[in-house]
Amino acid sequence: MATEDEIIFELLPLIRIYKSGRVERYQDNETVPASVDPATGVSSKDVVIAADTGVSARLYVPGLGSDSQRRIPVLVYYHGGAFCFGNPFMPILHNYLNSLVARAHVVAVSINYRLAPEHPIPAAYDDSWKALRWVASHANGGPGPDRWLADHADFDRLFLAGDSAGANIAHHMAMRAGAEGLQRGVGVHGVVLVHPYFLGSEPVEINPLADGAPSLAGMGRKRVLVCVAVEDVLRDRGRAYCHRLREKRWGEVELYETDGKGHTFHFFDPTCDEALAQDRAICRFLDRERTKESVKE
Repeated sequence: MATEDEIIFELLPLIRIYKSGRVERYQDNETVPASVDPATGVSSKDVVIAADTGVSARLYVPGLGSDSQRRIPVLVYYHGGAFCFGNPFMPILHNYLNSLVARAHVVAVSINYRLAPEHPIPAAYDDSWKALRWVASHANGGPGPDRWLADHADFDRLFLAGDSAGANIAHHMAMRAGAEGLQRGVGVHGVVLVHPYFLGSEPVEINPLADGAPSLAGMGRKRVLVCVAVEDVLRDRGRAYCHRLREKRWGEVELYETDGKGHTFHFFDPTCDEALAQDRAICRFLDRERTKESVKE
């Protein structure tokens, strides 16, 4: 007979879920505070977006120096974790965004959304949409309360990005922004999907392409960069996503592939040649006007 301590799902060393509803998340227990990163000069801080649900974010701004009056692109980032683990405060994500913000010279907003199974889908989507609207509320002298966004973000260059399940969320947020719009005239300029987590019943059938899924035209003709790792079992779904966009002559679509590496490899080996090359591809996508020399190696 099953007991309340029966394990009904586990993905070790990340998460274990019991029949009683108790959830043990092992990776989430380690967090790092916001800070000024001595290696990159990037500053970070934590903000509350919705106190009633616990939606929050960690904001990042690069060392601006003489460019303190110049507005720079804003990157809204959604973390991965199969919708059931992860947060913006984990060392691997915090360190990665410190590096990416310095390289790409962007303001970043890393979203903390509610997790399944305690908060099943669509809670993650709803929280992520609320956070995106909060970001947009700072545009054009709007009422948004955060000075980093109000003073430094160029809302004509608003990008969405995410890894794994976070890439799935970024796709859905771009779709919703296309369908419903964001306040204060803000639009999504581009989307970066890193090793996207799209599930389906067939090897290359992914949710955005399945019968009955909302038309990808709902995204509008945004620029899209999809990064896949050749050793990742999800690679074919990322490729299929790009293929469908190109097939429909949808807009500017880039596919960046990394040989010999697996899912989200860049978090676990951030200084390897492949991780640095993927970062450079993302930086080029985020700001085409930057010269190759201006992207820090």
